[in-house]
Amino acid sequence: MKKPTAFAVAIAALFATSAAPPVRYSVLIRGGTIYDGSGGAPYLGDVALRGDRIAYVGPHAPGRAARVVDARGKAVSPGFINMLSWATESLIADGRGMSDTRQGVTLEVMGEGDSMGPLNPRMKQLGVKRQGDIKYPIRWTTLGQYLEYLQRKGITPNVASFVGATTVRVHELGEKDVDPTPAQLNRMRALVRQAMKEGAMGVGSSLIYAPATYAETPELVAITTEAAKCGGMYISHMRSEGNKLIEAIDELIEISAKSRAPAEIYHFKQAGRPNWGKLDDAINAVEAARAKGHRITADMYTYPAGATGLDAAMPTWVQSGGLEEWTKRLKDRAVRARLIKEMRTPTNDWENLLLLAGSPDRVLLIAFKNPKLKPLTGKTLAEVAKMRGKSPEETAMDLVIEDGSRVGAVYFLMSEDNIKREVGLPWMSFGSDEASEAPEGVFLKASSHPRAYGNFVRVLAEYVRKDHAAQLPDAIRRLSSLPAINLGIKQRGSLKAGYYGDVVIFDPATVQDHATFERPKQLATGIDDVFINGVQVLRDGKHTGAKPGRVVRGPGWAGWPGGGACH
Repeated sequence: MKKPTAFAVAIAALFATSAAPPVRYSVLIRGGTIYDGSGGAPYLGDVALRGDRIAYVGPHAPGRAARVVDARGKAVSPGFINMLSWATESLIADGRGMSDTRQGVTLEVMGEGDSMGPLNPRMKQLGVKRQGDIKYPIRWTTLGQYLEYLQRKGITPNVASFVGATTVRVHELGEKDVDPTPAQLNRMRALVRQAMKEGAMGVGSSLIYAPATYAETPELVAITTEAAKCGGMYISHMRSEGNKLIEAIDELIEISAKSRAPAEIYHFKQAGRPNWGKLDDAINAVEAARAKGHRITADMYTYPAGATGLDAAMPTWVQSGGLEEWTKRLKDRAVRARLIKEMRTPTNDWENLLLLAGSPDRVLLIAFKNPKLKPLTGKTLAEVAKMRGKSPEETAMDLVIEDGSRVGAVYFLMSEDNIKREVGLPWMSFGSDEASEAPEGVFLKASSHPRAYGNFVRVLAEYVRKDHAAQLPDAIRRLSSLPAINLGIKQRGSLKAGYYGDVVIFDPATVQDHATFERPKQLATGIDDVFINGVQVLRDGKHTGAKPGRVVRGPGWAGWPGGGACH
């Protein structure tokens, strides 16, 4: 047989090449059940990525891809948004954000009262002094600079932040119980406006804690008005989640109405058994405001316990002036006698989580910075009090003094039945209220709340699959597009052509959280593949090492075409 000439081979290769369709996509996710984030019925189809964007969503993507991911038998959804993230320091220590990445979280939204800017020199000094297990230099001043620092450092998730009402207050007033002068209030407003131009999502507050609790409603209206002028929202850990829950919702609605900013309730709950019956009234208050045209929403974590500090067991007057002044007062015998009485006396004047928990047996100690106290991690306040032969109240004071911190604590406060109802509310999204960490390294020096490792997957496993408290299409909507819309984020939160490539692939039948209060550092399973900005960060349940995370900015950002929404 006569061999073909080199010329003939070249011609054949040319025709073969020209006959093959060109590569159109960087990644083709083929044959999955698509939940596009709208809450509508899912359908079988393809999602194609080109670079950092979604290029196609539909029944069958035309053309070839550089890489194909088989999603048959699995759900394909938008990336999940963590509406209340405390990954502010954990991403500095470990940019992978493992506990959230393994749950399909593609955006961390920070800023519950405290934000990482704007800072003045005194705030920077105290910030370094008060650091816990994670140590880092503070090389930024504004909130925008902090977010850009994270992006330059390299992080897996996208990040966004509210500007903290507490941070703005401390910047101008310090940590004492004082009211701002008109000039100080104007400077606080200017700080909010500057943060909005840097891309902040709005103003976040946390009103049960000192010094945030010292802010009165008109002050909050004034600074939130500046956010509203830039298209931002108001989001709040309200002044009460317990005895004065309904009054606190009324205050949030008032701030929203007077500032003209949409508002969201952080970690919607009814704290303390005497308040569990207020759920209907709380829902009715939100829905009545919504019916009048107010944009009121909420987010939640899916556990019957919250996590905060021992400061939430003491009246806020003793904390005026900051941590150092607080610990100094705790050493005064007369102050201690007064505190013991107030900590044991039911009141509506401040949020006493120790009493709302019902017993020191229901307060779990999870985070110390003093190495000598770390062996107490995982014990209840009642256990430590018994060990020391002191009352729980005295023990709480002593621990704050000895640790030089607020001491991390879990308080069991909520009703599981109420949680099941809340999970299904159409205006409810989800936030972990935790860091995004890994079960290794510096993170093993303290315990955690299981919500850090399981909050979002728990929605899918416990409340959708097991309890049928929510339907999967709507749960995905409220994990993705609802928070994106509420925040005014552009081109994220949905599977649509032209949107950024934040995509999650998981098996609804097997996705599972494993973290418990006894063993909280257990990574979730069943989230198989995650893409952020078109880059695969999770493959077959394992982190790829990729860190494509970016700063996601709000509508006021001066870098948007036309200079943003501030006016």
